[in-house]
Amino acid sequence: MFLTRSEYDRGVNTFSPEGRLFQVEYAIEAIKLGSTAIGICTSEGVVLAVEKRITSSLMVPSTVEKIVEVDKHIGCATSGLMADARTLIERARVECQNHWFVYNERMSIESCAQAVSALAIQFGDSGDGGSAMSRPFGVAILFAGIEEGKPQLWHMDPSGTYIRYGAKAIGSGSEGAQQNLQDNYTAEMSLNDAIVLALNTLKQVMEDKINSTNVEVMTMTSEKLFRMHTKEEVEQIISDLA
Repeated sequence: MFLTRSEYDRGVNTFSPEGRLFQVEYAIEAIKLGSTAIGICTSEGVVLAVEKRITSSLMVPSTVEKIVEVDKHIGCATSGLMADARTLIERARVECQNHWFVYNERMSIESCAQAVSALAIQFGDSGDGGSAMSRPFGVAILFAGIEEGKPQLWHMDPSGTYIRYGAKAIGSGSEGAQQNLQDNYTAEMSLNDAIVLALNTLKQVMEDKINSTNVEVMTMTSEKLFRMHTKEEVEQIISDLA
């Protein structure tokens, strides 16, 4: 007779009779509690737009970082547990710098995502003599980058799976946001149209009223590479949405 679900989710690498890893599924559920992040890839560049949850008027909004630069040609947006995100971002930065030092060339976006997913999948594995991780990382990451002049967007989840997307949403409002992207996204759209679509989508799924304080926008183009938009620029785009 099969054991109950609760008895199969105690081990981080124990499969249930249906072939499910409950700990990984729990980590994916943890991401659905995180703030919403949206990535859109166009022929001109990639847009990342992220909700910043300011839970207290005493918080300093600029210290809540949801979009970070990994390398000159790679940026990423995260949703889920920020402490876990920082660990994976640090791995991504180290891998990019090692690649530059050894091969004297920029690391590809896929290779960067692969290197981070290799760390994410190490839960339950202590084969190298070190201590095993107690649980999967509760964070999803969108990698945006430029490779040989062409924009790319990759998504990675706690299972260590990384897939390339044209447009992708993660976080608490991801289901509604993904449906909106599916209805309105086209590969031929301009970068400005992608920014408007990303902020419009955030506006629909966010609980708070959208403004330049609780939203971050980054664009990645072959000319300017990683570029964070200023509060004034974000405010202007939001005012145009109304």
